[in-house]
Amino acid sequence: MDLNTASERARSIIDEVLKFYVGDVEVVSKIIASILAGGHVLIEDYPGIGKTFLAKLVARLLGLEFRRIQFTPDLLPSDIIGTKVWRQDKGYFETVKGPIFANLILADEINRAPPKTQAGLLEAMEELQVTIEGETLKLPQPFIVIATQNPIELEGTYPLPEAQLDRFMIRISLGYPDDEIGLLKRRITWRTDDPTIYVKPVTNASELLEIRQFLESSVTVSDELLGYISSFRVIRKDPRVLAGPSPRGIISLMRMSKAMALLEGRDYVIPDDVKRVAVNVLGHRVVLKPEVTLEGVRGESVVAEYVSKLPVPK
Repeated sequence: MDLNTASERARSIIDEVLKFYVGDVEVVSKIIASILAGGHVLIEDYPGIGKTFLAKLVARLLGLEFRRIQFTPDLLPSDIIGTKVWRQDKGYFETVKGPIFANLILADEINRAPPKTQAGLLEAMEELQVTIEGETLKLPQPFIVIATQNPIELEGTYPLPEAQLDRFMIRISLGYPDDEIGLLKRRITWRTDDPTIYVKPVTNASELLEIRQFLESSVTVSDELLGYISSFRVIRKDPRVLAGPSPRGIISLMRMSKAMALLEGRDYVIPDDVKRVAVNVLGHRVVLKPEVTLEGVRGESVVAEYVSKLPVPK
C-alpha cells in the first residue's frame, strides 16, 4: 500500500457514499476518516435524517460483515455479546456468539438501553474482544461500532456514561440535507427507501486493514504538531470544566488528523487537519460543571474556543 493507492481508495469510498447519501461531504469525510483511523463513531441527530441508512451504506461499500443491534430498555448484555448454553445431548456448555461478532455494528438508539447493557460494549470497543462467562474471545478485524442516538428525546433513555462516550473517536451530527429536491428525485429513481441493494463494495476488510497500517506507519506528525495536539490538554484547567479530554482523546485527535491528511493526499499532518476535527474528537469528552450545562454550554463550544485561540505552529 502506497500513498496514492491509499488516498485514492479512501476518496473513492467517500464519492460512492455521496452517490446514495444526500448530505454534507465534510460529515461523510469525517466518518470515513474515523473508520480508516480505527475509531468508532457516535451519530447524534434527529429522527429521519438517515443515520441508520448511512451506517448500512458504509458497511456495504467497505465490503464488511454488518449487524444491527436495536437497543431497547429490556436488552441484556448477553443479547449483544452472547452466552453459554447447556447442550443436554452433548453434555457440555456451548458458547453461542452474539451479534457483536461482525465487522461493523450499528448500535441503533444506543441510549435506549440501561447502563448495564451499554457496558457490554466497553470491552469490545477498547480491547476488541469480549468475555463470555470467563472465556475471552477476539472480535473479527476490522471491528467498528457506529452508534446513533436522538438528542431531543429524553423519556425512556439513559445518558451515555463518560466511559462509554470516551470510546467513540468522534461524535457528529448529519444535519438536514440542503438539496431535498435532489433527494426526492433519487428516491423516484431508486423506487425504494433503502437503495443499499444497488450498492457494490469498493474495498474489503483486508484492504481496509492495509490502509490502517499505512496510516500508522507512513503518515507522519512533526514534533511541533505533536506539541500543538497535546496543547488541548489545557482544557482540563478551564474553570467551567469538571473533566477535560482524556489521554485517549488526545491520541484520537492525532489519529484522526492523520486520516484527514490521507484524504487530502498527504503523508504528513498540517495544523488545519487538527483544527478540522478537534471539535468532533474532543467535544464529547469534555464534562462541564452542572451550572454551566444549565446555561446551555456544550463541550463542543468550549473546544471550539480553544481551537480559535491556541497558538498554531508556523
